[in-house]
Amino acid sequence: MIAYSTREAAAKLGVTQATLSTYIKAGKIPPPTILQIGRRTVHSWTESDIEQVRKLLPKIANGRKTRYQKLREKQKKTGGAQAMAPMLQKKKKK
Repeated sequence: MIAYSTREAAAKLGVTQATLSTYIKAGKIPPPTILQIGRRTVHSWTESDIEQVRKLLPKIANGRKTRYQKLREKQKKTGGAQAMAPMLQKKKKK
């Protein structure tokens, strides 16, 4: 059985090591086997762990929503384009 580090697992998944660690801390993906080596705590990834996360990645919502995205979602729930209010723009000072 081959064990991979978090860096290697992230490379196989096409995400950064920081992203993978953030998902683990947030509980978005299940943590792999945790090994205690001296004073260090290391995640040990197997092929099955990586494949399980590969299936979960498309379902994870990333990023923050802008006010325009929130407005569009609200409009979809309330009836679409009919309930759409015009967007106000700031006037430029001369």
